[in-house]
Amino acid sequence: MCNMKMTISTQSWPINGAFTISRGSKTHADVVVVTLEQQGHVGRGECVPYARYGESIEQVMADLESIANQLSQVDSAQDIQQLLPAGAARNALDCAWWDLHCKQQQKTIWQLLEIEPYELTTAFTLSLASPEKMGADAKVNQARPVLKLKLAGEGDIERVSAVRRYAPNAMIIVDANEGWDVELYNAMIPQLKALNVAMIEQPFPADKDHWLDGLARPITLCADESCHGVSSLAKLVGRYDMVNIKLDKTGGLTEALKLKQSAIEHGIKVMVGCMVGSSLGMAPAYVVAQGAQIVDLDGPLLLAQDHPQGFEFDVSTMKVMSPELWG
Repeated sequence: MCNMKMTISTQSWPINGAFTISRGSKTHADVVVVTLEQQGHVGRGECVPYARYGESIEQVMADLESIANQLSQVDSAQDIQQLLPAGAARNALDCAWWDLHCKQQQKTIWQLLEIEPYELTTAFTLSLASPEKMGADAKVNQARPVLKLKLAGEGDIERVSAVRRYAPNAMIIVDANEGWDVELYNAMIPQLKALNVAMIEQPFPADKDHWLDGLARPITLCADESCHGVSSLAKLVGRYDMVNIKLDKTGGLTEALKLKQSAIEHGIKVMVGCMVGSSLGMAPAYVVAQGAQIVDLDGPLLLAQDHPQGFEFDVSTMKVMSPELWG
């Protein structure tokens, strides 16, 4: 087999304003890009290292460099799974391999996977801020069909109320980013239900999933930080109604597709989400998001600049990506 050449680079995409969650704020999306070249064909993959999982740009690049001399042994997506553990580094490598494989086979990802793609409607995220600021942001984005609110605990009901006031017709989903406890959950559920909130993402810390045992779930609960690959599903069944599949957690498209299928087999609904990144990072997630109950791939909408061949949006509707971008 001909040797595969890997190039690792970084990019920093400016965010419109700032992106704020309970754990902090940032003004740029810093990503790592893997480029694979073989026999004149080129494939690319993007990842977003996440400090929550102990990742950094430097560590991800070092992890990728450590397996560079093993790429000559790679002949399939399954081979990629053996090189690195699940996480951002493997995501970039796995997605670059899929893109390269498409180019080598002269087929689109849709043809390879035998999927008929269709346009998707993504949620649009409102960063954590004061109720007044989030209400103002909701007013600007009230035409978007799905709004995702970043919450933090204290003042959350006021935040959701302000958004609902200015976006009366939107589906509202909220993300607590592990910021609640049982007492707060019990206090907030009836109020959020009254505000017609459709889904709550990761209310408790990932190591406290057992807090959900015996709690009522009148609003759909979605696991995010608690859900990584297929092996994490067992402890979620019966506690969550939905899982948020992110390729930076699964370690790429290969495991994400397996996780999606396993979730469906367990009767768990599927959300496909993202870190804040460019259209290159969203493209393989767009494949997984076909048929998902909730799509949250608004990364490019949050950026001030994106790839020239990036996703086209009609408000919040994502057009099927071009093979020039990926796949």
